[in-house]
Amino acid sequence: MQLPVVNQPETTLAPAADGDDSNARGSYAVVSLGCPKNLVDTEQMLGRLDQDGYRMVRSVESADFVVVNTCGFIDSAREESLGAIDEMLALKRQGKIRGVVVTGCLAERQQGKLLEARPDIDAMVGVFGRNDIVDVAARLRSGVQEQQQVFRPAPIRPLSDGIRTAVTPRHFAYLKISEGCDRLCTFCAIPKMRGKHYSKPIEQVVEEAKRLGDSGVREVVIVAQDTTYYGKDLYGQPRLTELLTELDKIESIDWIRLMYFYPMYIDDRLVDTLAGAQRILPYIDMPLQHASDAMLKRMSRKTTRSLQEDIVGRLRERIESLVMRTTMITGFPGETDDDFEQLVDFVAEQHFEHLGVFTYSVEEDTPAARLPNRVPEKIAQRRMGELMAVQQQIAFQWNQSRVGTSEPVIIDSVFDEQPGVWIGRTQSQAPEIDGVVYVSGVDEDAPLTVGDIVDCEIVASKGYDLVAAPSA
Repeated sequence: MQLPVVNQPETTLAPAADGDDSNARGSYAVVSLGCPKNLVDTEQMLGRLDQDGYRMVRSVESADFVVVNTCGFIDSAREESLGAIDEMLALKRQGKIRGVVVTGCLAERQQGKLLEARPDIDAMVGVFGRNDIVDVAARLRSGVQEQQQVFRPAPIRPLSDGIRTAVTPRHFAYLKISEGCDRLCTFCAIPKMRGKHYSKPIEQVVEEAKRLGDSGVREVVIVAQDTTYYGKDLYGQPRLTELLTELDKIESIDWIRLMYFYPMYIDDRLVDTLAGAQRILPYIDMPLQHASDAMLKRMSRKTTRSLQEDIVGRLRERIESLVMRTTMITGFPGETDDDFEQLVDFVAEQHFEHLGVFTYSVEEDTPAARLPNRVPEKIAQRRMGELMAVQQQIAFQWNQSRVGTSEPVIIDSVFDEQPGVWIGRTQSQAPEIDGVVYVSGVDEDAPLTVGDIVDCEIVASKGYDLVAAPSA
């Protein structure tokens, strides 16, 4: 059985190969689920294992043990995580692997409950126990079972992400600038899994970014639970502006992409920094969740539709060619037909280039789980479909309007289904979540290489994707 890193293309596996290695302590495979922030945790654990002499392999049958780094955010994510765990446990019972280590958010959230339901799990490691992964592997290798669970309290300062084995392609990487969240949105269990917000010092983030750039990374994707809140815990006020100013000076990095903005603490200084940056892309991911004031209040978002319109308007007015991604929730408790129509109107007016929609997922131990007036799942799903139909028309029209223009494209991989075609992304497309660009018409005497940034002419649109050819 071949085991790619889940939610990543097969080419993103770390550069390890199956085969004998007498110097290795043992071999392991990995399944990484969930968000890019969780992926950084995966890379950090793999880095420690590799540093200690363990060897990553591409197939489960060649692995002594499997690390399943789980997501516990919403129902569908939990189901996917449990499915991956069950698949690995089945292989263990068949004698194809020796051990299964479950890590990450689902492990942190369910702890003993998960182990009770699946006693074949060899070890469970919580979010803040990730640095113990080598000790866990050593106990698994020796057969010692006295400490099956490793859960640590949230540290005073963020854990370093300096030791990493990349599972993304070499030319892009995620850079986590903070951990946890102080926002108490009523639908969200992240603070219960990841703890309170705490930021890495500016110097530490810059050092990690330079290390990535020096290793060949051309695009750095900034991630956090709440990016705009960065630095408030350390410096008494948000310091994202100062951090981005320093990151923009790193010459070894070409593109800096910003994810997970919250619609607060976006002041004129930050907007000016984004507008005048050399390497920071005109791309912002800002999950807004809803546009009805009643729903925003019930969600405890600390904002209103008017404030959101003002923020989006200021950003678009001052940042040339800005592309925005957002997410919305349908079916939140108490959402009326009128609330939903307000959301549809907002999306139609704002013309977000990228938008994702989720139906509300009941999260135990969150305030929203106790709210009355639950919306039936059938209605929530219907509303999601209606909203995505509105967004689809916006996105398709926007892509069609780009035909005939020229844009830089970063090359991510070869398109295996068609010789001579490559898959890449423009500055307006984040890895994994937005569309892609199919690049053809490449000069045989000047073939492309993964990681190249090439000026391309957009020659056609295909729904959410684009077709391009290198500019003459």
